[in-house]
Amino acid sequence: MIVGLAQYLKEKYGITINNMDYYDVAFTHKSYVNEHPHEKLDFYERTEFLGDAVMQLCVSEYLFKKYPDKREGELSKLRAAMVCEDSFSKFAIECRFDEFIRLGKGEEKNNARRRPSLLCDIFEAFIGALYLDQGKPAVETFINQVVFPKIEMGWFDPSFDHKAALQEHLQQNGQCELEYREVWSKGPDNNRTYKMKVLNNGDEIGEGVGHSKKAAEQAAALNALKKLQIEG
Repeated sequence: MIVGLAQYLKEKYGITINNMDYYDVAFTHKSYVNEHPHEKLDFYERTEFLGDAVMQLCVSEYLFKKYPDKREGELSKLRAAMVCEDSFSKFAIECRFDEFIRLGKGEEKNNARRRPSLLCDIFEAFIGALYLDQGKPAVETFINQVVFPKIEMGWFDPSFDHKAALQEHLQQNGQCELEYREVWSKGPDNNRTYKMKVLNNGDEIGEGVGHSKKAAEQAAALNALKKLQIEG
């Protein structure tokens, strides 16, 4: 049994586990299984397969209902931005799932606990375990807490005004004085790339890259929003 996981899920997300076996599998890497052959353990990959399908369905349903005016292509792009390694690995960090992964000694030394591909897999495996344990309503409750609020913050929409959202978010939490500075620019004039950083009261809080200064500023603001959401 993974120490502390059941208590953490109960306190953080209100999840009362019925069958801990599902979660033990979801948070166990193959390297750990190989190092403990006498314990007859299983690892996360099959549960991850299920969790991926459950997430695809839940996100598709949510987007279909939330955006009745968007066409299939727009919905597909938005879903692809949500259901991907980059997003899932960040959700896993936000949920502190990296702390509960059971790894073999070699993978631990290789810092696999912070590897985006593994974090993505573990997040999907957790979704699969929650589905097996408590069904689709429990999964929807969880992702309503963790995933869907990011849509309102514009994590997945390139047309969203992240600079305005960042300013509004910081003003709600106290005094803010935002400044955007160029870090570097490179490439020919007709295809130049810029890197910008955003500072709040003199402290760097995000950075981003784009093919114009405005696009790079938006990317930096989004990066700051994601950090603030995860750390908060």
